[in-house]
Amino acid sequence: MNRNAEVPPTLTVVGLARAGMSLAWLGLLASVLAVGTAGADVYKYRDAQGVVHLTNVPQQSADEPYALWRKNEATKPKGWQDGYRAMPRLVHDRYAAPVNRFAGLYGVDPTLIRAVIHAESAFRADAVSPKGAGGLMQLMPATAARFEVVDRFNPEDNIAGGVAYLALLLQMFRGDRELAVAAYNAGEGAVKRYGGIPPYKETRTYVKRVMQLQAAYAGAG
Repeated sequence: MNRNAEVPPTLTVVGLARAGMSLAWLGLLASVLAVGTAGADVYKYRDAQGVVHLTNVPQQSADEPYALWRKNEATKPKGWQDGYRAMPRLVHDRYAAPVNRFAGLYGVDPTLIRAVIHAESAFRADAVSPKGAGGLMQLMPATAARFEVVDRFNPEDNIAGGVAYLALLLQMFRGDRELAVAAYNAGEGAVKRYGGIPPYKETRTYVKRVMQLQAAYAGAG
């Protein structure tokens, strides 16, 4: 499966689920929608009449405040727990200029930056995680504020903040890439508390995924 395939946006709205409809039915609706719009995230909102609307292309407005409901498998962040060993197509040229510029500015290996972007968002600048992290390097609002990122969904701003954070973590953990990457995923406090990579399935998968991706990017020259 090509995890980076571009999928043209296709509006698909399901307004059949009334308030009180079972989660099983909602799951079925989401499954049908996912099959029909492979490679798309699924967004949801419930209107004033209790009707649940599902779509892969949210039309954001005050009357229709869609929120991310389910990530698609192609851009699922945090290392893709469904099988990190399957190597996706590498992405060498996208955002090369800001990646290389901030790599030089902060002294971070550009292949590590590219690996983190790949694992976090699959190079989608508009990616949003269920926990609210956003952009290429999936910055939480607090992290963005910490590194003075004004717009998390602006690629250059996002990469600047993400690389600054990676540089801080690498310094904090004395150049240990695995610990720095684990802290990027789980927070530096968790790494310090456990004295190493935290025993979280997501974090351990994420670290393996990023290391694998960096080795692939570095090997590709």
